[in-house]
Amino acid sequence: MRRSNIFRLGYKIVYISILVSMATVVHSVERFLPFLPSPVPGAKLGLANIFTLVTLNLFGFIEGVYVALLRTFLAALITGNFSITFILSISGAVLSTVIMGLMVKFFKKYISNMGISIVGAIFHNIGQLLAASFFLNSFLFFSYLPYLLLFAIPTGIFVGLCTNFILRILDKNIQIN
Repeated sequence: MRRSNIFRLGYKIVYISILVSMATVVHSVERFLPFLPSPVPGAKLGLANIFTLVTLNLFGFIEGVYVALLRTFLAALITGNFSITFILSISGAVLSTVIMGLMVKFFKKYISNMGISIVGAIFHNIGQLLAASFFLNSFLFFSYLPYLLLFAIPTGIFVGLCTNFILRILDKNIQIN
Protein backbone atom coordinates (compact mmCIF):
# COMPACT_ATOMS: atom_id res chain seq x y z
CA MET A 1 0.00 0.00 0.00
CA ARG A 2 1.41 3.37 -0.97
CA ARG A 3 2.12 5.89 1.73
CA SER A 4 -0.54 8.34 0.45
CA ASN A 5 -3.14 5.55 0.56
CA ILE A 6 -2.19 4.79 4.17
CA PHE A 7 -2.71 8.44 5.10
CA ARG A 8 -6.06 8.49 3.28
CA LEU A 9 -7.13 5.35 5.12
CA GLY A 10 -6.02 6.95 8.39
CA TYR A 11 -8.07 10.08 7.70
CA LYS A 12 -11.07 7.98 6.72
CA ILE A 13 -10.87 6.02 9.97
CA VAL A 14 -10.61 9.26 11.96
CA TYR A 15 -13.62 10.83 10.20
CA ILE A 16 -15.74 7.71 10.62
CA SER A 17 -14.70 7.43 14.28
CA ILE A 18 -15.78 11.02 14.85
CA LEU A 19 -19.13 10.34 13.15
CA VAL A 20 -19.64 7.18 15.26
CA SER A 21 -18.79 9.14 18.42
CA MET A 22 -21.18 11.97 17.60
CA ALA A 23 -23.96 9.55 16.65
CA THR A 24 -23.43 7.56 19.86
CA VAL A 25 -23.62 10.64 22.06
CA VAL A 26 -26.74 11.94 20.31
CA HIS A 27 -28.36 8.48 20.42
CA SER A 28 -27.60 8.13 24.15
CA VAL A 29 -28.74 11.63 25.08
CA GLU A 30 -31.91 11.39 23.00
CA ARG A 31 -32.89 8.24 24.88
CA PHE A 32 -33.03 10.17 28.14
CA LEU A 33 -34.77 13.28 26.87
CA PRO A 34 -38.35 13.59 28.00
CA PHE A 35 -38.77 15.66 24.85
CA LEU A 36 -41.93 17.09 23.38
CA PRO A 37 -45.09 15.41 24.53
CA SER A 38 -45.92 13.05 21.72
CA PRO A 39 -49.27 11.57 20.80
CA VAL A 40 -47.22 8.56 19.63
CA PRO A 41 -45.70 6.72 22.61
CA GLY A 42 -42.12 5.61 22.01
CA ALA A 43 -41.55 7.91 19.04
CA LYS A 44 -38.16 9.61 18.94
CA LEU A 45 -36.56 12.20 16.72
CA GLY A 46 -33.87 9.82 15.43
CA LEU A 47 -31.19 12.51 15.42
CA ALA A 48 -28.37 9.94 15.36
CA ASN A 49 -29.49 9.08 11.84
CA ILE A 50 -28.07 12.44 10.75
CA PHE A 51 -24.58 10.99 11.15
CA THR A 52 -25.50 7.75 9.40
CA LEU A 53 -26.83 9.70 6.41
CA VAL A 54 -23.76 11.97 6.41
CA THR A 55 -21.57 8.85 6.36
CA LEU A 56 -23.57 7.29 3.52
CA ASN A 57 -23.12 10.48 1.49
CA LEU A 58 -19.41 10.95 2.21
CA PHE A 59 -18.05 7.41 2.37
CA GLY A 60 -20.60 4.90 1.14
CA PHE A 61 -22.76 1.97 2.07
CA ILE A 62 -20.43 -0.21 4.16
CA GLU A 63 -19.21 2.72 6.23
CA GLY A 64 -22.81 3.85 6.80
CA VAL A 65 -23.72 0.39 8.09
CA TYR A 66 -20.66 0.48 10.39
CA VAL A 67 -21.75 3.81 11.84
CA ALA A 68 -25.33 2.61 12.39
CA LEU A 69 -24.25 -0.66 14.02
CA LEU A 70 -21.50 0.84 16.15
CA ARG A 71 -23.58 3.75 17.43
CA THR A 72 -26.46 1.44 18.33
CA PHE A 73 -24.16 -1.02 20.09
CA LEU A 74 -22.12 1.66 21.88
CA ALA A 75 -25.22 3.57 22.98
CA ALA A 76 -26.66 0.35 24.44
CA LEU A 77 -23.34 -0.25 26.18
CA ILE A 78 -23.26 3.29 27.61
CA THR A 79 -26.88 3.26 28.75
CA GLY A 80 -26.80 -0.36 29.92
CA ASN A 81 -29.78 -1.13 27.76
CA PHE A 82 -29.23 -4.58 26.25
CA SER A 83 -32.87 -5.59 26.28
CA ILE A 84 -35.70 -5.78 23.78
CA THR A 85 -35.20 -2.06 23.10
CA PHE A 86 -31.67 -2.83 21.86
CA ILE A 87 -33.07 -5.46 19.50
CA LEU A 88 -35.71 -3.01 18.27
CA SER A 89 -33.14 -0.24 17.88
CA ILE A 90 -30.63 -2.31 15.94
CA SER A 91 -33.36 -3.82 13.74
CA GLY A 92 -34.61 -0.39 12.78
CA ALA A 93 -31.10 0.98 12.33
CA VAL A 94 -29.97 -1.84 10.05
CA LEU A 95 -33.07 -1.86 7.85
CA SER A 96 -33.20 1.92 7.50
CA THR A 97 -29.46 2.18 6.79
CA VAL A 98 -29.62 -0.52 4.12
CA ILE A 99 -32.56 1.21 2.42
CA MET A 100 -30.98 4.68 2.70
CA GLY A 101 -27.65 3.29 1.45
CA LEU A 102 -29.32 1.81 -1.62
CA MET A 103 -31.13 5.08 -2.25
CA VAL A 104 -27.92 7.13 -1.93
CA LYS A 105 -26.09 4.74 -4.26
CA PHE A 106 -28.74 4.37 -6.97
CA PHE A 107 -31.16 7.30 -6.69
CA LYS A 108 -29.13 10.22 -5.29
CA LYS A 109 -29.59 12.13 -8.56
CA TYR A 110 -33.37 11.96 -8.21
CA ILE A 111 -34.06 12.09 -4.46
CA SER A 112 -32.81 14.64 -1.94
CA ASN A 113 -31.36 13.81 1.46
CA MET A 114 -34.68 14.90 2.91
CA GLY A 115 -36.54 12.29 0.84
CA ILE A 116 -33.96 9.64 1.67
CA SER A 117 -34.25 10.50 5.35
CA ILE A 118 -38.05 10.26 5.30
CA VAL A 119 -37.84 6.82 3.68
CA GLY A 120 -35.17 5.86 6.25
CA ALA A 121 -37.43 6.96 9.12
CA ILE A 122 -40.30 4.93 7.70
CA PHE A 123 -38.14 1.82 7.30
CA HIS A 124 -36.69 2.31 10.77
CA ASN A 125 -40.23 1.99 12.11
CA ILE A 126 -40.93 -1.01 9.89
CA GLY A 127 -37.73 -2.71 11.10
CA GLN A 128 -38.69 -2.15 14.72
CA LEU A 129 -42.22 -3.45 14.16
CA LEU A 130 -40.88 -6.52 12.35
CA ALA A 131 -38.56 -7.28 15.28
CA ALA A 132 -41.35 -6.75 17.84
CA SER A 133 -43.71 -8.92 15.80
CA PHE A 134 -41.11 -11.67 15.56
CA PHE A 135 -40.22 -11.69 19.26
CA LEU A 136 -43.76 -11.35 20.55
CA ASN A 137 -45.25 -13.55 17.83
CA SER A 138 -47.92 -11.10 16.71
CA PHE A 139 -48.27 -8.92 13.65
CA LEU A 140 -50.79 -6.73 15.45
CA PHE A 141 -47.93 -4.30 16.10
CA PHE A 142 -48.28 -3.16 12.49
CA SER A 143 -51.59 -1.54 13.39
CA TYR A 144 -49.38 1.03 15.15
CA LEU A 145 -47.55 1.87 11.89
CA PRO A 146 -49.88 4.67 10.66
CA TYR A 147 -49.34 6.56 13.93
CA LEU A 148 -45.58 6.09 13.72
CA LEU A 149 -45.62 7.33 10.12
CA LEU A 150 -47.25 10.57 11.22
CA PHE A 151 -44.19 11.16 13.37
CA ALA A 152 -41.64 9.68 10.93
CA ILE A 153 -42.35 12.15 8.15
CA PRO A 154 -41.61 15.40 10.04
CA THR A 155 -38.64 13.87 11.86
CA GLY A 156 -37.32 12.54 8.53
CA ILE A 157 -37.60 16.04 7.08
CA PHE A 158 -35.72 17.49 10.06
CA VAL A 159 -32.96 14.85 9.87
CA GLY A 160 -32.62 15.47 6.11
CA LEU A 161 -32.33 19.23 6.62
CA CYS A 162 -29.69 18.75 9.34
CA THR A 163 -27.78 16.35 7.08
CA ASN A 164 -27.77 18.90 4.25
CA PHE A 165 -26.55 21.60 6.64
CA ILE A 166 -23.67 19.43 7.92
CA LEU A 167 -22.69 18.33 4.40
CA ARG A 168 -22.58 21.97 3.25
CA ILE A 169 -20.32 22.90 6.17
CA LEU A 170 -18.04 19.91 5.56
CA ASP A 171 -17.91 20.65 1.84
CA LYS A 172 -16.72 24.20 2.51
CA ASN A 173 -14.25 23.44 5.29
CA ILE A 174 -12.94 19.89 5.05
CA GLN A 175 -11.59 17.84 2.20
CA ILE A 176 -12.77 14.26 2.71
CA ASN A 177 -11.42 12.54 -0.42
